[in-house]
Amino acid sequence: MSELTPSQIVAELDRYIVGQEQAKRAVAIALRNRYRRRLLPDDLRDEVIPKNILMIGPTGVGKTEIARRLAHLANAPFIKVEATKFTEVGYVGRDVDSMVRDLVQVAVRMVETERTALVQAEAEERAVERIVDLMHPRRRSRRRSEGEVDTAEAFRRQFGALFGAHPLGETAGASEPDEESTETEREQRAREERIRARLRERIRSGLCDEERVEIEVETSQTPFLQVFSPQGMEEMGVSDLQSAFGNLMNRGKKTRTCTVREARQVLAQEEAKALVDHDAVVREAIERTEQNGIIFVDEIDKIAGREGGHGPDVSREGVQRDLLPIIEGSTVATKYGPVRTNHILFIAAGAFHVSKPSDLIPEMQGRLPIRVSLESLTEADLRRILTEPQNALVRQYRALLAADGLEVTFTEEAIDEISRIAAMVNSRSENIGARRLHTVLERLLEDLSFGAPDMAEATVVIDRDYVRSRLEGIAGDDDLSRYIL
Repeated sequence: MSELTPSQIVAELDRYIVGQEQAKRAVAIALRNRYRRRLLPDDLRDEVIPKNILMIGPTGVGKTEIARRLAHLANAPFIKVEATKFTEVGYVGRDVDSMVRDLVQVAVRMVETERTALVQAEAEERAVERIVDLMHPRRRSRRRSEGEVDTAEAFRRQFGALFGAHPLGETAGASEPDEESTETEREQRAREERIRARLRERIRSGLCDEERVEIEVETSQTPFLQVFSPQGMEEMGVSDLQSAFGNLMNRGKKTRTCTVREARQVLAQEEAKALVDHDAVVREAIERTEQNGIIFVDEIDKIAGREGGHGPDVSREGVQRDLLPIIEGSTVATKYGPVRTNHILFIAAGAFHVSKPSDLIPEMQGRLPIRVSLESLTEADLRRILTEPQNALVRQYRALLAADGLEVTFTEEAIDEISRIAAMVNSRSENIGARRLHTVLERLLEDLSFGAPDMAEATVVIDRDYVRSRLEGIAGDDDLSRYIL
């Protein structure tokens, strides 16, 4: 983060999102302020709370994408939740605390992935060694290894001097190793190690990948169970039950026959899991959640109504009041431990077509001090979305069809026409923003997508006439375009 200035954050977001400069600046400042807060003295650091953001704009203009790309840029735990999935306590639905529990789960997976990558090389070496043991087990020595003596031998060494003779009546030299047999064992061990070393190299180089071995693996976990905890309904898996009951539940094992290639992958995963300290993972995950977590609450306008009536609307204000303690800062109990939400960044978003931000309860408005308005996409914006971002739609569709050997080229006039038709349909029917481009392109390329496997090594040029022949008739008929586009 020390290298990511607000202008650099905006530049990174520009690679994927067209326009919406005001929203990009707001999230860039919020992200930079997190880094600044870490540099403050301890007595002041906890007093600086994140300035949560309220994004206002129609669907399909980039609200979710901005938040998701921001979290990816900061390598921060991130979840997106719909405000409408929560209901007031006492009604059917998920409780608002579940968003924090989900965020911790995301953080745990992130840290596990990172730490697993650090030990992957060692885990793969251990997996290779286990396969070598399966394919060429070590021969047990005829003599016990040094330090392993039976009870009688231990008794003789400890008390033999007191009796002056071997307790069992044997002479002291009777147990001395035979030099010839010892030399033979050394040669056999050296030969065995040479064989195992050659086998180890063959496994590493992939020469034994297709050979089959029998390995013992942990049984896969059963599906998650819905359980009621004091904090609400949660999903609990077998691993959670095992951690709760300790050794009362033994992890099952099963024998599986597979190729050496598959065995290396399976055993490497097991070894990596054993090498990673789970307690340290949980501690770091909770720390990241509390200091870097980002929660994106979408469709908040759907719970902004203040109708005091009946029916489904009865819980709208109640959901806001349940959300308020989480956003203000509270402690949520999770299966990994308590998590404080004081410094989690909340980004709320909504179209606010029917309601408006002032319809939110005053306390909620106060906890979302930064408000940015995202503009509807124009025809020029739609054209840029087709071609400019790193994940541009035209680039995606060309790559998809190229996978079947079909080369597709879009002319500049064709891109202009696609943008014009998408903007026209958005203006005549529901404005769904950039998502309209997906609908238009799917309709435009339907025949090519269907027949691409039979047109391998062919080249198709999509020009203005091609676009008009397939879309203009539909786009010009308002009733038809409502159903198709």
